[in-house]
Amino acid sequence: MQIRPFSMEDVSAVVALWNREATQYDYKPFTEREFQDTFINHPYFDAECIWVGCNEKGVAGFAAGCSGENLPLGDVAGYITCVIMDSEAASMELYDAFVRRMEARFRQLGKRQAEVLFFNPVKLEWTIPSAPQHKHNNAPGISKDQPLYAALIARGYVDRATQCGMYLRLGNFIIPEDIAGKEGKANREGYRVTHYAPAVHKGLESMLAALQNPQWEKDVAAYVRDGEPLVAAVYGDEVVGFAGPIIVEPDGRAFFCGIGVHPEYEGHGLGSVLFFRMVEAFQNAGCQYISLFTGSNNPALRIYQKAGFHVEKQFSILRREL
Repeated sequence: MQIRPFSMEDVSAVVALWNREATQYDYKPFTEREFQDTFINHPYFDAECIWVGCNEKGVAGFAAGCSGENLPLGDVAGYITCVIMDSEAASMELYDAFVRRMEARFRQLGKRQAEVLFFNPVKLEWTIPSAPQHKHNNAPGISKDQPLYAALIARGYVDRATQCGMYLRLGNFIIPEDIAGKEGKANREGYRVTHYAPAVHKGLESMLAALQNPQWEKDVAAYVRDGEPLVAAVYGDEVVGFAGPIIVEPDGRAFFCGIGVHPEYEGHGLGSVLFFRMVEAFQNAGCQYISLFTGSNNPALRIYQKAGFHVEKQFSILRREL
């Protein structure tokens, strides 16, 4: 197989390869426009870090990575996005050859690590195995059933963590009795979980700042300014926690930025109450399903399972020092 830089003339052949091979690992199929929007038309596109492999039958391999100084770990790391090959042509040696080319580009850019990690700005959607009509908007790593996983391990990559892709079909969700009891206790202590009302509630911006998550601080405030609903925990009229926003995507999937409680107001059960009330709000808004991912060792996993979520797919986070 000859490995050479990708060119725009390869789009049709790469999309055909992707839709034949990558979908076996639950990646969402692409149209040519979707492929270009995902891999080409983004600020971190690097023409020297995207490759195709060709044999006598045409394009039989595709690999892409990226990097950026303003990305998380961007000063030291490059991101491996994918390596997809025709199953009849694939070998561990060819997977390794693609990876070596991406690593060489990262070194050329002064990077010291290669990462497979959810901070990668190229978001690969995957379909829910038990409900293929539903999807999640980002694969937070690679699944162990991909040949690429074995090739990375053989090359010395360390499997650092497991992310669980979780799914809940809505329609019959109800608040469990113990969560209602926890909410009642919080109410007696002066807390309420309700819909955020800008004319009534204050302190949203300072609460977001206290959470020390710049993405939440920027995005949640912007969604609220645009009028999107938000579930809030309040003490009097002061916002001390949030969940949401409550956005129903066109395919019926729930979209939310996250859940957080001001550090000074932790210990009252507000996080779990916010989560369950957010799920209820999505159901009331006509949402069909929620998908999310979380670490396999995250205590929140038990909360999600209590709400009815189940693990659909597991993704590995990997790193190699260059």
